[in-house]
Amino acid sequence: MLAEIKGGLVVSCQALEDEPLHGSDIMKRMADAAKRGGAVAIRANGVDDIRAIKDFVDLPIIGIIKREYEDSTVYITSTLKEVKELVEVGVDLIALDATDRLRPGGINLAIFMNQLKIMYPLQKWMADCATVEECIMAEQLGFDCVGTTMHGYTEDTLGKKLYSNEFEFLKDVVKAVNVPVIAEGNVITPEMAAQVLRYGAHAVVVGGAITRPQQITERYFNEIRSIHSGV
Repeated sequence: MLAEIKGGLVVSCQALEDEPLHGSDIMKRMADAAKRGGAVAIRANGVDDIRAIKDFVDLPIIGIIKREYEDSTVYITSTLKEVKELVEVGVDLIALDATDRLRPGGINLAIFMNQLKIMYPLQKWMADCATVEECIMAEQLGFDCVGTTMHGYTEDTLGKKLYSNEFEFLKDVVKAVNVPVIAEGNVITPEMAAQVLRYGAHAVVVGGAITRPQQITERYFNEIRSIHSGV
C-alpha cells in the first residue's frame, strides 16, 4: 500500500456520533467523492464505516478505531480489541496512537507493539505520533510508517500545528527516520498539502478541510465575525 500512495492525497472520511454526517452510508459516499476527486486512499474510523467504504470504493484503507477508556487518554486503536476488529474487517494499514502515553491497562507502546507483531506478522502498521522522539521510537519498534497525526494534541505539544514555523516539525521528522512519513494534522489548504510533499512527506492525509463541512463553515464564520467585531 505504501508504494501505491506515494506522493498522493489520502482523505480521512470520519464523522463521530455527535456530528451531522455520522453514518456509514454517508461515509461511503464521502469516500466515493474523495476517490473521484483524486484521493489515492481513505482513512476511516470504525468497523461499520470501513466495511461500507470497502464495499463501495476500491481504494486502500488506513483503518482506526476511536474508543475512549477511563484509565488512559489514548483513544486511537488503543487496545488489542480494536486491533482485532480492524484485522477482521481487513484494512491495508492499521494506524494507532504511538505517543509515549500509557495505554489502557497501563501498557506501554513497546509491549503492545511487540505483541501485535507476533500476533499479526503480515499486517502493516502506521504510528500516529506527536514528537520527533516518538517517530524515532516507532521506527525502532517496527512500524512501517510514521504520521504527524498527534502533533498538537498531546500535553507536550498542545496547540502546535504541523505547519508552524514553515513545517519545521515535519522537516525534523523526515530527517530523523528512514521509514515513510505521512503528513497529517491541520493541513487545511491545497497549498499546504503540496508543500508537505515538497518537504519530504511520503503522502498527505487531509480530513476536516475536505470531509467535515461543519468545521469548514466554522472557519468561514469566524473569519467573517472578526470583520464585524473589528478584530
